[in-house]
Amino acid sequence: MKLKEINVNCHSSILLEVDNMYIYVDPYKIVDDSKKADYIFITHTHYDHLSIDDLKKIIKADTKFVIPINEIDKLNELNINNNNILGVLPNKSYTFTGISFNTIPSYNTNKEFHKKEYNWVGYLFNNFDSSLYIAGDTDNNEDIRKINCDIAMIPIGGKFTMDYKEAADYVNTIKPKKVIPIHYGTIVGSNLDANRFKELVDSDIEVIIPFL
Repeated sequence: MKLKEINVNCHSSILLEVDNMYIYVDPYKIVDDSKKADYIFITHTHYDHLSIDDLKKIIKADTKFVIPINEIDKLNELNINNNNILGVLPNKSYTFTGISFNTIPSYNTNKEFHKKEYNWVGYLFNNFDSSLYIAGDTDNNEDIRKINCDIAMIPIGGKFTMDYKEAADYVNTIKPKKVIPIHYGTIVGSNLDANRFKELVDSDIEVIIPFL
């Protein structure tokens, strides 16, 4: 499957164009609702990652949802056919109507916002032509240090996740070909954090800053 384009709307709101499909991850503050979702992946249920109002803008009758299994009830308002929802657990491999991915534990190590026992996740897409890891809200922990990917999308904003220094250290450890910082510029973190992150990332890793 060809990963044609990666767009970061804001914060951690991501739109992937893969083959002729639109795949959203944590859609939030959607302005352009013309690209209806074939798939929507939710990492966890904080308001800036699971926004029912934004989901309503982009869903269609056959949109497929992937969400942590203990959070499926949060979608009840949308009246989705159960066959179109896949509930997931961390540290698993899934194939859902042609999309293959691993679920990566996403949690804090020294904060209380995202506890490991919540079973929230990031996603590692592994049947695109470039493997893509979208981390969700996480600190640098032992579970994510095992990742091998071509492209990594990593939170850098601090407070709720790792900050830009911790994120750069993490990226320099896993060595993706490309990294895109997320989770900054809207609620926490600043454009300056993105630039400082880029300065700290090893020169052999391409840093793509999605918005300034």
